[in-house]
Amino acid sequence: MMRLALSTLRGHRGSHLGTFVAALLAIALLAGGGLLLASVLTARPPADRFAAAAVVVAGPHEVKLTTTTTKKKDKVKTKVKTETLTGSRTLPADLAGRLAALPSVTAAVADVAVPVRAGTPDGRVLRGADGAPVIGHGWASAALTPYTLRSGRPPNPGEVVLDADLARRAGDTLVITTRTGTRQVRVVGVAAPDGRDGLPAQGAIFLADADIGAVAGTAGPTAVALLAAPGADTAALAAAVRDLAGDAGVHTGADRVRADLPGALPDYIGPISIFGFVLGLTGFAAVFVLTGTVTLSVRQRLRELALLRTAGATPGQLRRLLGAESVLVAGVAALGGAPLGIVVAEVVAARFRQLAVVPAQFEVRTYAFVLVAAAVAGMLVTFAAARLAGRRAVRIAPTQALTETANVPAGGLAPRLLVAAVTTAGAVALLTFVPLDGPLGIGMSFVATALLLCAVAALGPLLVRLLTGPISRVLGTGGAAGWLAALVTRAERRRVAAVAVPLVLMFAVNAVMLLNNALVADLAESEQAARTAPATAQVSMPAGLDLGTARRVAGTDGVTGAAITLPTRVVVAQGGKPQDYAAQGLLTTGTAPALDLSVREGALGGPETFAASAYLTRQHGWHVGDEVPVWLADGHQVRLRLSAVYERARGFGDLVLPAGLVAAHDPAGLVGAVGLRYTGDVPARLAATVPGVRVTPALGAGPAGDAANQQGGWELLMVISLGFTAIAVVNTFAIATVSRRREYAGLRLAGATPGQLHRLALREALITVAVGLTLGAIVTGVVVATFSTAQDGITRIVVDPLTYLAMIGGVGGLGLLAGLLPIRLVVPRRSLPALEA
Repeated sequence: MMRLALSTLRGHRGSHLGTFVAALLAIALLAGGGLLLASVLTARPPADRFAAAAVVVAGPHEVKLTTTTTKKKDKVKTKVKTETLTGSRTLPADLAGRLAALPSVTAAVADVAVPVRAGTPDGRVLRGADGAPVIGHGWASAALTPYTLRSGRPPNPGEVVLDADLARRAGDTLVITTRTGTRQVRVVGVAAPDGRDGLPAQGAIFLADADIGAVAGTAGPTAVALLAAPGADTAALAAAVRDLAGDAGVHTGADRVRADLPGALPDYIGPISIFGFVLGLTGFAAVFVLTGTVTLSVRQRLRELALLRTAGATPGQLRRLLGAESVLVAGVAALGGAPLGIVVAEVVAARFRQLAVVPAQFEVRTYAFVLVAAAVAGMLVTFAAARLAGRRAVRIAPTQALTETANVPAGGLAPRLLVAAVTTAGAVALLTFVPLDGPLGIGMSFVATALLLCAVAALGPLLVRLLTGPISRVLGTGGAAGWLAALVTRAERRRVAAVAVPLVLMFAVNAVMLLNNALVADLAESEQAARTAPATAQVSMPAGLDLGTARRVAGTDGVTGAAITLPTRVVVAQGGKPQDYAAQGLLTTGTAPALDLSVREGALGGPETFAASAYLTRQHGWHVGDEVPVWLADGHQVRLRLSAVYERARGFGDLVLPAGLVAAHDPAGLVGAVGLRYTGDVPARLAATVPGVRVTPALGAGPAGDAANQQGGWELLMVISLGFTAIAVVNTFAIATVSRRREYAGLRLAGATPGQLHRLALREALITVAVGLTLGAIVTGVVVATFSTAQDGITRIVVDPLTYLAMIGGVGGLGLLAGLLPIRLVVPRRSLPALEA
């Protein structure tokens, strides 16, 4: 059977080219998405700041909740759920002294790490290499990497030592801002690790040990690193440390890097979900397109299968033949698809780094098992598609080898209806029961679209039969070519379905993603404008603004109202599972409101209270007056009373807490914005009393940097999807056209001119594209309308008319071009051989 498969591949290279191209691209996309996800899952911080230490103790960096349930027969089931914090709990101030007394410990260094906004007196903001955050430490911590002086001397109070990378861009004086205030310090030295200018993931500023506590605003260190005598037993030392460290984490070996301040480490949590979605999107498109291409390729070989049946081949032998051919074609495609996947992963990662969607230090790692898995997956999908497509095709009657047109035996309607019913029910369940206005909304809308597309693919011939009738009668008017095209598309509904379904995929998947993201961005922008509308102006400082300075700004003569916000993240629990949410610390002053959150119940403010978005209160079942445990950025737990429920949470946060509480427990703790309402010349007074302050009119801000970068990431995903599905559309049209060479030869013998055949193909393509766009618009309309209604209660089908028209024009134009170009190659200006098969 394998020899026969090789023989048929050599004899029909053109007919298998389409399957080869689809398999090549599918394996490349699967390999690329798999490499991206595997790389981000295995990514580690690029440098160890505690490389010189044997053991490092750090406060807990996560919230851990344990739930215990009793099952039948008194079986006890325990579940432990964790959520990573954005800060770190501090350690007892005397812990370093107690650990220093342990055997084999030569020194116990208390490390106080604090995020720092650094700048120059003229207003330039300084960041670490590749835009990395800048972290402040006491000078004693320099020995833990170790950093050594390249020039200058250790810092005294009011002085700093910079790493070599920062020192190249800083002057003799530095302005540093932390949650405790803004200070001007003098640069007295430059330090660096051996052979490097600094660590790749963070810039380093070393202050005098006497200053670091006041600058950080903490009562104890964030970590304690132990230097051990040569030959010390690290495992035994770590065990002894655990006895004294309580619930703090004890880190050794490669795990020491995780003892650093969370804000000083690259964040790979977001990229995991992004690349997971990339793999899901590309995987679905690859499987969908590859299955359709193989099915169409098998259908075009009905006459050949009938001839083999005439020669005595059994249906089982033909199924094995189709399976062997598919494995051979996919295997050859894998040889090029796997290396191409590496290129895809590198290109996507490079663009995501530019958009700051992933950390600048992220690198794609080439894992052989991922490439092999992608190749095997592509081969299995191709094999399964060939076997499924051949399930009815191999039962073709031998006599059809002598007919002009071979047809697939009837049957198979019940499985198609079952698949369509199950996938449609799944899509309806998702669109009905999943809260689409939450963080899962975009992802679930894609899953619902995928399920509806599976239903369309299963019912393709039936749906095409319903649509080709009216559409062909409208678009088939005007001339013999149109009349014949209408007849052909109505008669060959399976071929029309095979070509139209990739168009449905191309339109629906990309239109849903683009329109839903455009809607979310528009709603976030409009809510941002409505929130800040009461303010006369917004106040900011390039080097950062601490809460104390913001209070001075709000107390300026002429200010009638102020709203000070501090961005942070907090953790709340639901059903024993902790989950972190974006939040804001809020301080309002004066009599005139400067921020409008559209509070629908209760009132903002009050000691030991918080406010929550309407979405979050629905999810957790909270009511005004409920007391809720909340874990702050550093892991400190407080119980707060829900005092208000508000509507305008997009681009802002789902919880609002007292600003002082946030500033005290978030290591960064800096003000994000100050909205002011005032009368008189307040900007001039601020410029005189708060140097470096910027006052801008509150005209409604556009999307924040993170939101804009995320939108750019979505657009890149759409480019990948559009590119792949566009190639699939062209490939499918080419297969369908090449398989009709005999038909076109017959028409040429009957007297048709090449121009008439070209016009016939154009009309057929026009009808096919119209059918595909109609089905795509129906799927898109259902998902987008449901998603839109969930967002704000308004049902929209065409969210962005320009995007919608661009999608229709782009997909339609590509379909027409893909339908017209192959016919010009198959039917040139000179006659086609009449008997060519």
